[in-house]
Amino acid sequence: MNNPLNKLKIRYNFIKLAMIAYTGSGLRLSLQTVKTVFLEFGARKMRVLLMLLLSLALYSCNTEEAVSESQASAPKLILIIGDGMDDQQVTIARNYLAGNKGTLLLDRMPYRGAVQIVTVNEGDPSQPVYVADSANTATSMATGGVTSPSRIGTTPGTDQALESIIELAEQAGFSSGLVTSSSVTDATPASFAVHINSRACHGPENMLSTSFYGSEVDCSQHQKMNGGLGSISEQLVDSGVDVILGGGRQYFAQVAEGEQQKSVLDVAVSNGYQLLSSKEDLAKGLDERLILGLFADGNLPVRLRGENGAIATPIERTDGSVELTAAFACEPNPQYVGTPSLREMTEVALGHFDEDKGFFLMVESASIDKQSHARNPCGALGELEQLNEVLEASVTYAQSHPETLILVTADHAQAAQILNDISEYTVSSGLVSPGFFARVRTPEGSIMGVNYATSASPTVQMHTGAQVPLYAYGPGLENLPSFLQQPDIFDVMVEHLGLR
Repeated sequence: MNNPLNKLKIRYNFIKLAMIAYTGSGLRLSLQTVKTVFLEFGARKMRVLLMLLLSLALYSCNTEEAVSESQASAPKLILIIGDGMDDQQVTIARNYLAGNKGTLLLDRMPYRGAVQIVTVNEGDPSQPVYVADSANTATSMATGGVTSPSRIGTTPGTDQALESIIELAEQAGFSSGLVTSSSVTDATPASFAVHINSRACHGPENMLSTSFYGSEVDCSQHQKMNGGLGSISEQLVDSGVDVILGGGRQYFAQVAEGEQQKSVLDVAVSNGYQLLSSKEDLAKGLDERLILGLFADGNLPVRLRGENGAIATPIERTDGSVELTAAFACEPNPQYVGTPSLREMTEVALGHFDEDKGFFLMVESASIDKQSHARNPCGALGELEQLNEVLEASVTYAQSHPETLILVTADHAQAAQILNDISEYTVSSGLVSPGFFARVRTPEGSIMGVNYATSASPTVQMHTGAQVPLYAYGPGLENLPSFLQQPDIFDVMVEHLGLR
């Protein structure tokens, strides 16, 4: 070991190892350079240089690990909303899709709570309203505010804008997305990025004297010429939301306010949006940072329907006797062919986001509600199936991105109820529903009675005022209470994303 040549070899090999380690941090020096430095400066000075190199290497490695850890922990949040998805709807879907003793992925979430809907009167906001609509409930989740039915991101009576979680996220440099099976201008998606007095004002042509469920609506104070932000479609293309996917093409084909020929779609392109119009477009690579996909003129077609279009019908009564309605199973809806699924749209949105940034993504299965309005149990349960698939894709994403919190909830309750199938007992006792009744034949071979009796209208059933479920997966579940007011969901999301 006292041989000077051996000492020289040891020093050289030590230096070589140090340089190999350090090149991983970005320095690129040849071994010939090391030899030259060694011979020029001698062993003593070289030891000083070596210590400096090792210190820099350790600093570089620690810095890279810190940056990597910071990027990996950028908070992400996926909010999945089943429009009208109360416990009755979940049970109907579970019975049909998984069987009476089966479970949906929803049922296997590590957290389950309940949410109280909070709504107020437009004329007197101090007074509660006990049955809500999708506009004011989505506004509660999106902004933490409480407003009146039909309002989108605005206060009751005073019509002031309420700052949304997407606006907060964008201010923080996060990505954002809205995915829905309805028109993207519908109440739920719009509430996360728009401020307007009525959900009915979808496009520029709908701002004056438009009708909503028989009532005349005027949104003229929100026209740009009057100092407003414009219609819902115009506000969406001005919003900067990174990914918007759903239906509603007809409202973007309208001429933009103040333009002679330029449509809202043209404005979207001018604002940097890449336009998608088909399932094939969705499968291609996305070229722009901003994506607007519109896959139908209105709402997207639903996946399932009753056999030959069967829905719930009135029970026929003749001279004290009751005629059984025909039982039916669910079948694929032929109009759904070629429609991108909610899962496909969700996966495209998740894949488009920068993994090193935080994001907020809202995904809505809208037609649980819409098909319940139309007393179509098969249509509704097929859309709950789609929601369950979105949850599966979201959990898969979260498993490789553990900083992701997933919340699944509903905006309000709906009309459907599971009742006893018509039997000799119910007929003889007169215990037969006065409403609309569907006898759904399940894959298990039994009949599930689904009843709609919230309205005598032959076309529209109404919402109900029950609490709705909340499911969750991801970090921070130990801090979630088992019962929340609906605006509390906003607080949970803001807290997770660190937007306060």
